[in-house]
Amino acid sequence: MTRARTFVASALSVTVLLITAACVAYERDVPRALPQGVSEPPDATSPSPSATASPSAVTGRSTPALNDEQLRAALITEADLGPPWAAAEGPALWRDGTLKATADDGDCRRLLEVLYTEEPFGVPAGPRASVTLDDTAEDAQLREQIGAHGPEDTERALEWLRTLPERCARFRARTARSGAQDVEVTELPLPDTAGDARAALRVTLTGGAPDAAPARLTVDLAAIRVGEDAIVLTNGGFGEVRAEVTQAMAQLGADRLAEVARQGRLRV
Repeated sequence: MTRARTFVASALSVTVLLITAACVAYERDVPRALPQGVSEPPDATSPSPSATASPSAVTGRSTPALNDEQLRAALITEADLGPPWAAAEGPALWRDGTLKATADDGDCRRLLEVLYTEEPFGVPAGPRASVTLDDTAEDAQLREQIGAHGPEDTERALEWLRTLPERCARFRARTARSGAQDVEVTELPLPDTAGDARAALRVTLTGGAPDAAPARLTVDLAAIRVGEDAIVLTNGGFGEVRAEVTQAMAQLGADRLAEVARQGRLRV
């Protein structure tokens, strides 16, 4: 009975998230509140040390970079998701157990590396922020990272991700701890209003050690460009991984980052 109530509550939370994300997208030009418990971004006339550097030649930024505190203000929170989501106590065990894998094909091998490192755009150039949340009912874990990346590099990475459902639709992977894995890669549609450019995948890995029952790991990977910053969102686990959660958080995260950037520009 408790699990049934949890499932109903989770379904209702997802419905609310989808409605909220749609409303936020519709009102993109209207100032929005920052996350619960987060103060207004600091005045750009008194930036933190990470924001005082001149625009990076690497990123080619034409506007001042957001500082660490501003990026943290743009992160999603467990309050956005609601129960049964909570702050994570540590990285999911399946990251090393199953995602630390390799494959013969170069693109597929690179995809596995991206899933493990959660860095499809490479290491951010400058300030960054991240949050990790756990679905305590399904043992899923969601992680959001925000950082500055050169627009050209970002677009190349997004274009590459979009090719993977065809290039790496099905392949075999090898892991050190979980045996051979059959991997399937499909496109995960994101809202057209989530950021300026986007790409997302759903990757499933099925297999296990020879003496163990087969297990199925599902990982959603969403990559979104918002101006001259980028969001990387992963949502994965061995239980039910809800695509609508990934989609709603992609929309909410992109709009929140755009709003924090807009507020930052107004303070310059």
